[in-house]
Amino acid sequence: MEWDFVTLSTVLAALGIIIGIILPAIGQILVARKALEAIARQPEASGSISTALLISLAMLESLAIYVLVVVLILLFANPLLKYKVGG
Repeated sequence: MEWDFVTLSTVLAALGIIIGIILPAIGQILVARKALEAIARQPEASGSISTALLISLAMLESLAIYVLVVVLILLFANPLLKYKVGG
């Protein structure tokens, strides 16, 4: 089967978004679990733990947003399309 450039870009963009969303989601689960365990052990430190939790979750979410931006660029404004060989 011969894949043309646009189809291959679409398939790779789909794989990229799947991996790029699942991995930060797993990271968010792990960070939230550890934060809840820490709050359960030391309830008096819940303020500082919650602050660290929210900063960590924001950074993980920004990673997923960056993946989305790159995938949208590859799908709708692919800079490599002009270098396509063979038609």
